Amino acid sequence: MSEATMTHAIAIGRALLERNWMLGCAESCTGGLLSAAITDVAGSSQWFDRGFVTYSNAAKMDQLRVGRDTLERFGAVSEETAMEMAAGVLGASQLAHFAISTTGIAGPGGATPGKPVGMVCFGFARRAGEGLVTRAATHTFEGDRQQVRIASVIFALETALAFIGPL
Repeated sequence: MSEATMTHAIAIGRALLERNWMLGCAESCTGGLLSAAITDVAGSSQWFDRGFVTYSNAAKMDQLRVGRDTLERFGAVSEETAMEMAAGVLGASQLAHFAISTTGIAGPGGATPGKPVGMVCFGFARRAGEGLVTRAATHTFEGDRQQVRIASVIFALETALAFIGPL
């Protein structure tokens, strides 16, 4: 794991511990790299509940309850799908308070009009009273497949930290 990834994973852990929150992840294009970065941090069992690798649309629907209509209307690589993935983590977990999701096109193939190689959508969800607050972000990364996936993990951790917000 890179130093930047470790730094961000440690910072997420501290922020979650301060709030007594647990984290869950749903990953498509990162294929478990986000969960691996998190669990590389010693003591992460105090703040990490679970991770899902839902690479296929069927897995997204079955495990995270992403709507078939969402996938048909917006595609697997969309902010709408990313937000439903993150919300689905919280729906599947009684422990997690916060969730991160990734879905994108790591390449080298798979690009479609309006969705280039390197485009990754991120979903973030947190419990708020009886409901959820969700946000999404999209970023297009440069580089080969591995570079896109690693950059996605760093971006997800950085953005999640900002979404968690101050105490």
